Amino acid sequence: MDRGQIEALLNEVHEGRTPVSEALDRLRDLPFEDIGFAKLDHHRALRTGMPEVIFGAGKTPAQVAEIFSRMAQHGGNVLATRASADMFRAVRDLEPEDKDPRAQYHETARCITLSQSPIAPGKGTIAVVCAGTSDLPVAEEAVVTARLMGNTVELIADVGVAGIHRLLAQKSSLQSARVLIVCAGMEGALPTVVAGLVNAPVLAVPTSVGYGASFGGVAALLGMLNTCSPNVSVVNIDNGFGAACIASLINRL
Repeated sequence: MDRGQIEALLNEVHEGRTPVSEALDRLRDLPFEDIGFAKLDHHRALRTGMPEVIFGAGKTPAQVAEIFSRMAQHGGNVLATRASADMFRAVRDLEPEDKDPRAQYHETARCITLSQSPIAPGKGTIAVVCAGTSDLPVAEEAVVTARLMGNTVELIADVGVAGIHRLLAQKSSLQSARVLIVCAGMEGALPTVVAGLVNAPVLAVPTSVGYGASFGGVAALLGMLNTCSPNVSVVNIDNGFGAACIASLINRL
């Protein structure tokens, strides 16, 4: 539950449209729900403005589906990251048979989403920029996350520094964004170049794309941490989700 949902429930009780006993039933799982193998933090959106998100890696399809279903019952939007097609099928199997399927699978992003609750929109556009097509899974994870959190998002793909004219052709979109997420592997130079063109925060996401000496994204991470552009902050390797959360918070300020 987020702040808006709790306010709506309290107003229903105040106006006599919802009995107190029913309201208590709907609130009984705050601040968390213990389902044995997991404890679901339904209170997180109220505390932080960001709902709890399911990290699919390491979980079984049945576990992801059960968590997803329980979170959906509370009326908010639901996101599972690093999710497989098998996990999505398990989620769909738990959806009511008499209703149209609501959960969606975003294959490139490896995310499952359920959008069922309106969210106050961000104040501007978040631009998600990626160096190469191989970086798209991380960039798409950021796109899906940011959109589910109520933001207008523009994806600018395959504009790496090896063909910098491709990036400069997007200068108008880059400079109109309120926040930018820039994903790159290899030597990780793209965020520094982008940051030199804009007067907005740039969230750099190193990806694990590259040959042997890239060390699974460590080379890009170190390059981004050593940027000479002062408007760059860096998140962890392949963490498109984390970058989208920070960008969303900035976009609401």
